[in-house]
Amino acid sequence: MKDFILAFDQGTTSSRAIVFNRDGLPVSSAQKEFTQIYPKPGWVEHNPEEIWSTQAGVAAEAIAKAGLESTDIAAIGITNQRETTVVWDRQSGKPVCNAIVWQDRRTADFCDKLKNEGKSTKILEKTGLIIDAYFSATKIRWILDNVKDARELAKKGRLAFGTVDSWLIWNLTRGELHITDVSNASRTMLFNIHKLEWDQELLDIFGIPESILPVVRSSSDVYGYAAGQFATEIPVAGIAGDQQAALFGQMCTEPGMVKNTYGTGCFMMMNIGSKPIESKSRLLTTVGWKIGDETIYALEGSIFIAGAVVQWLRDGLGIISSSSEVEKLAANVKDCDGVYFVPAFAGLGAPHWDQHARGTIVGLTRGSTRSHIARAALDSIAYQTLEVLKAMEKDSGIEIKELRVDGGATVNNGLMQFQADLLHAAVVRPKITETTALGAAYLAGLATGYWKDINEVRKQWQLDKTFRPQMPAELTDSMIKGWNRAVKAAKAWAGN
Repeated sequence: MKDFILAFDQGTTSSRAIVFNRDGLPVSSAQKEFTQIYPKPGWVEHNPEEIWSTQAGVAAEAIAKAGLESTDIAAIGITNQRETTVVWDRQSGKPVCNAIVWQDRRTADFCDKLKNEGKSTKILEKTGLIIDAYFSATKIRWILDNVKDARELAKKGRLAFGTVDSWLIWNLTRGELHITDVSNASRTMLFNIHKLEWDQELLDIFGIPESILPVVRSSSDVYGYAAGQFATEIPVAGIAGDQQAALFGQMCTEPGMVKNTYGTGCFMMMNIGSKPIESKSRLLTTVGWKIGDETIYALEGSIFIAGAVVQWLRDGLGIISSSSEVEKLAANVKDCDGVYFVPAFAGLGAPHWDQHARGTIVGLTRGSTRSHIARAALDSIAYQTLEVLKAMEKDSGIEIKELRVDGGATVNNGLMQFQADLLHAAVVRPKITETTALGAAYLAGLATGYWKDINEVRKQWQLDKTFRPQMPAELTDSMIKGWNRAVKAAKAWAGN
């Protein structure tokens, strides 16, 4: 019996693989960090071959850890860091340069040029996205214009572009498949989310030949088979960008349901049903998933720096030696004592979309300690989440009473309680916080009949803990005012 599903969870800082059973419970997992490359200020790169080797390595390790063989695996589901751009040579299978990561800001000036040319409305109408260096289109253009011979090779049909899911599947299938799914395609700024196809007018704006693009498929389908990595062939049957996979893994399958993933960045998503809503609050409209003939859309608020602020405390500032120490350090003080930390290391995401803002710490006194800075860093994650949630309520006309949460930082009870206090809403943490990988597993399992239907998987969602607001509203209001002043300072520093 093929009794397990293998999920690839290819993230920004590590590659993970998790084996799930029929109850949607993790049986084993393996994880490996890979190199973060910072060639210049604001530039962030990954080595695509290292992404592939770490992902293939942890997949084999997770199967072995569970004491299984490849014959025990019913399907592979893939979820991935989105927008990160890989361009490779179809003949050699080698990348033409490092992957340009979603956090990379090198194309910010070109984005400003497009805005000044009045392209914002057209791009927003077609893609649901705001012009920003975050998305793949300007990164592809940069590679074609700056890597030796890239544009020439593209004209000859030699080059392939993909987000990380495409790159993994190309390698998994030994170059048989050059595909992506609708959720990843909707993050490129080249995909018409109404027609669900690549848009020629957008390709012309960015100067990108269509020959470079992957075929767009649904999120749950048997696309092909992994060949060569395992002793036997395994169907590759589910793909979704990490945030869409988390929305699905959290079983936010009804319009109005909201989840927030606390990872390297923070990403809040609301299921808005089968019709896209254009945001008036500078949120993104994106494809959630497509299963069969049904496409589900979502509103999304992207916070670029969340868990990454804790990594910076560890690696940049050196005030903690491991990420897990931050909760204890922050708990040494009752509050931030007027210290605010706006972690705009890569600009500000939703609802500000200020790509020039920079990280700022304000309110320091002689009495400020590393505990206050740690507390302010954690608080910043909750404040940024509040801003996005308020924008979502405004766009959808729905008062959000419950936020489902997942991702690494949700183990931090102090942060989750502060989040509930700020939102004046329940923060609900499931037993399985690996919902991104679980979403990919569900999509693959539904495609292969491992699970019968969405109702079957919906029943598997289990509550771990609900955090309810405890802080008086007047106190949270004054804290929020302080945060808003700090954000103004971060923008003012950049001259905006």
